[in-house]
Amino acid sequence: MESSTSFPILLSLRVAGLALLFVGPIGLAIALLQARVRYRLRGLVDALVLLPLVLPPSVVGYFLVVVFGRRGLLGRMLEEGLGVRLVFSPAGAALASAVVALPILVKTAQPSIEAVPSRLEDVARTLGLRPWEVVFRVTLPLAWRGVLAALVLGFARAIGEFGATLMLAGNIPGRTNTMPVEIFSAFQEGDDARAGLYVAVLSGISVVVVLVAGLLGPKEGRAPA
Repeated sequence: MESSTSFPILLSLRVAGLALLFVGPIGLAIALLQARVRYRLRGLVDALVLLPLVLPPSVVGYFLVVVFGRRGLLGRMLEEGLGVRLVFSPAGAALASAVVALPILVKTAQPSIEAVPSRLEDVARTLGLRPWEVVFRVTLPLAWRGVLAALVLGFARAIGEFGATLMLAGNIPGRTNTMPVEIFSAFQEGDDARAGLYVAVLSGISVVVVLVAGLLGPKEGRAPA
């Protein structure tokens, strides 16, 4: 009984961690691109990044199934070429969580990167630093508070994902039943105690995340680094 109760908690933490490992570098790269480069398709990239935020989660999940399902182009390639099946798997839950976490990660990190004075990056370049060295030795260290806040919020968004996860990974007890999915199942079954447990855990995580993000945010009266 204890293992069946703790499994959704441990699975949700693992799924959110994997999602953050996947989407973290991608999100930060997009935030850097949008903050520092002016190019023709910048508005289109912005719109695509924000889509998972404004679309219903079930629609996001449907698109993921179409692309990564067993009959989808990428899903078929992954299964036939690498033996990886994302549908009805924890990996699918991580992918869905990563997609919905991307907008909040990018849009939280981008303002902090924009606040880094570009002249400092210019000085670093004149000293012979390569572009990637400028990013890792100047830009990200100076924007670390916003970057860390973005990662924390991205993790929280990933751990609380429900709709897209249910569409792609399903609700398989002992395999893909993350906490949000388990809350839905428990509510349908009238098991208020089980639902309340996971609601309490997710609410606690959310409170901690909000507090941490607040501490990492810009302080009033202090100029950006």
